[in-house]
Amino acid sequence: MANIRGLIMDVNLRSQENNLAHRTREIDRERLIVRRGQPFSITVQCSETLPPKHQLELVLHLGKKDEVVIKVQKERGAGDKWWFNQQGAQDEMLLTLHSPPDTIIGQYRLAVLMMSPDGRILEKTDKIKFHLLFNPWCKDDVVYLPDESLLQEYVMNEDGVIYTGSWDSITSIFWSYGQFEDYVMDICFEVLDNSKDALKNSEMDIKLRSDPVYVSRIITAMVNSNGDRGVLTGRWVEPYSGGVPPYKWNGSAPILQQWSKAGVRAVKYGQCWVFAGVACTVLRCLGIPTRLITNYASAHDVDGNLSIDILLNERLERIDERNKADSSWNFHCWAESWMRRGDLPKGNDGWQVLDPTPQELSVGEFCCGPCPVTAIKEGNLGVKYDAPFVFAEVNADIVQWIIQRDGRRRKIKVDQAGVGRNISTKSVYGNQREDVTLQYKYPEGSKKEREVYEKAGRRVTEPTNESAEPGQLKLSIKHAKPVFGTDFDVIVEVKNEGSRESHGQLTVLITAVTYNSIHRGECKRQTVSVTVPAYQAHKEVLRLHYDDYAKCVSEHNPIRVKALLEAPGESEPIMTVANIPLSTPELLVQMPGKAVEQEQVTAFISFTNPLPVPLKGGVFTMEGAGLLSVTEIPVNGNILPGQKVSVRLSFSPVRPGVKKLLVDFDSDRLKDVKGVATVVVHKKYRPVYTGRY
Repeated sequence: MANIRGLIMDVNLRSQENNLAHRTREIDRERLIVRRGQPFSITVQCSETLPPKHQLELVLHLGKKDEVVIKVQKERGAGDKWWFNQQGAQDEMLLTLHSPPDTIIGQYRLAVLMMSPDGRILEKTDKIKFHLLFNPWCKDDVVYLPDESLLQEYVMNEDGVIYTGSWDSITSIFWSYGQFEDYVMDICFEVLDNSKDALKNSEMDIKLRSDPVYVSRIITAMVNSNGDRGVLTGRWVEPYSGGVPPYKWNGSAPILQQWSKAGVRAVKYGQCWVFAGVACTVLRCLGIPTRLITNYASAHDVDGNLSIDILLNERLERIDERNKADSSWNFHCWAESWMRRGDLPKGNDGWQVLDPTPQELSVGEFCCGPCPVTAIKEGNLGVKYDAPFVFAEVNADIVQWIIQRDGRRRKIKVDQAGVGRNISTKSVYGNQREDVTLQYKYPEGSKKEREVYEKAGRRVTEPTNESAEPGQLKLSIKHAKPVFGTDFDVIVEVKNEGSRESHGQLTVLITAVTYNSIHRGECKRQTVSVTVPAYQAHKEVLRLHYDDYAKCVSEHNPIRVKALLEAPGESEPIMTVANIPLSTPELLVQMPGKAVEQEQVTAFISFTNPLPVPLKGGVFTMEGAGLLSVTEIPVNGNILPGQKVSVRLSFSPVRPGVKKLLVDFDSDRLKDVKGVATVVVHKKYRPVYTGRY
């Protein structure tokens, strides 16, 4: 037998070739990152030619303490097990490893052992590491999505659009998911490693990481910091001291990087779109197709009765009988992930709601989902997880009550169609909005919709003040689309559809609220007596000046108008509510010239102060996946009314492709002003040396 004591094995993971084939090259070109259910090849080179009957053995280790050990079979066997085949038996061998499509995701340590015919270990190399992710391209993986255009959007796209505003005045912001930015994949696994389940029983946790239902549920719990070592602390009202205001974030990567760098201490602060954006980043990075959803007029049903009870005093001010009250949000964001649900009856595969915003406990944790969207549409509220809560978010009634001084309640308005409107996500085919409302519910008012409500256990109540009887007064609110900083009119119209003159008392209350209905202050109030002739209308015009609302509007700038009409001829008061979003000016972002990776390019950003007052403490914040990390440029001095300020920023793009440069401007009186530029980054030309001159 040949003497092989001096045998040295060199293992080449062929990262560049494998990562390209597994669509992970965007994450890293040096480290091996592969997807489950898809083979990958490595080479093993020996310093000496091997004698016959010597063979290789491969062993995989998972976990910091080798909690899971997997011996890789030599040939394909029965069942779903890791196996490898070998080509070449001289000094260099090509090994092709095959992973099961339902194996554990995570960082693996591979040990390559050279065995003698009698079973002795002659040589061992065990410092080889690689990462394994979910594989939505593999038809046997439960996250399989058969449409390539959907995969490019929901797994590979680092840039997104988040819809904000209100159902009747939809606005949007660009968001950088940045799932391929530096260290983000490692941080995603760090998020899993710091969950309560992982800290309590790491072996059990690692074994369960083969299941996207388990993994996605852990992520929704860990994106918020309630009760665990989670990523983000939520805060819905100022001050945002000791942290970053939620509206200032442009993307997920800086949040995840800050959390990791600070020793897994929660980052301050997040609100629903920030929580959903970070969850989307983590899920896409791990290989689960995910998109961000905005539900307009989203109900938060605390007591689970499928009714949002809004209690007002006689001055139309919100009162809460409990510490936690029902509420209706202008918009609310969550994530949807695509997966088969083998744990549920047939018909529950596909998109699943995952909501990382901490609202209610789910099996003792602040998380929500995964809940099948099909179950919500069909009213099947018995399926896991949190179906009754999600159903209420898109289907609850809104009931307005006035609590009189003697404590009696008067029901003044029931709205059965006001919740769950214009449910939106970014289109696969560009930056336009796709409406997915009909995936969540049957058409409003249809027979099928009524059947689903009854099936879900909802009281099908009779609406108040909705029947068109002779003499009935109609109440409506009209307004322009005002820009923050301007004065504008609010018009309340009382229409008399009866044959007799009507008299009444009209109260109009204008308040500033947050997007999730937290009261910020009263802007204006007016009570007048009105007389409306038969078949005519009366218009009450209220002029709202900048000074009226500037002191109390929140960063998303919605203004809420409530109008209440009490008339002797009407059995109940008539009430209507409107939300008026105030739009902010856009930043102008220009990128002249051609952008090439690793070569400097310059962006020019400009902004004009639209307010009638100076702005102090102005700062521009820029970032972009594949372009540059977060960079701030402060503005020197005050920005006077109507004054234009311009800044320039030079940077070198990191990766080729179509990228987004996101810019945010904040100051003392004007915040959350956004701008965006699309940047096509070309590959750097690298001449090929032919050896000839």
